Amino acid sequence: MEDTSKFSYFFLGLGIGVAVGLLFAPQSGEDTRRLIRTKADEGTDYVKRRSDELKDSAAEVLEKGKTAVKTQKEQLQAAVEAGKQAYREATAGGSQS
Repeated sequence: MEDTSKFSYFFLGLGIGVAVGLLFAPQSGEDTRRLIRTKADEGTDYVKRRSDELKDSAAEVLEKGKTAVKTQKEQLQAAVEAGKQAYREATAGGSQS
C-alpha cells in the first residue's frame, strides 16, 4: 500500500513539474494551451485506466473473500454436524449400558 502512495506522489510531482514547465515554455499561447489540453487528456485517460484496473482488482479480492467465507462456513457446519453426531452416539451408547 505504501508503494502505491509513493507512486501516486511521484506522478503528482511529475504533473506539477510538467505544468510549471509548460507555463514558462517559450511557445505561443495557442500552442501552450493545446499542449496543456493534450496532457490533461492523457492524464484523464491514465486515471480512467488506473481506476478500471483498481476496480477489477477489488472485484477479484471481493470474490476471493466470498469464496473463503463460504469455505469456512461449510467447514464449520461440517464440524458442528460431526460434533452433534458424536454427542448423539455418546448419549445413545451411555443410555443403553
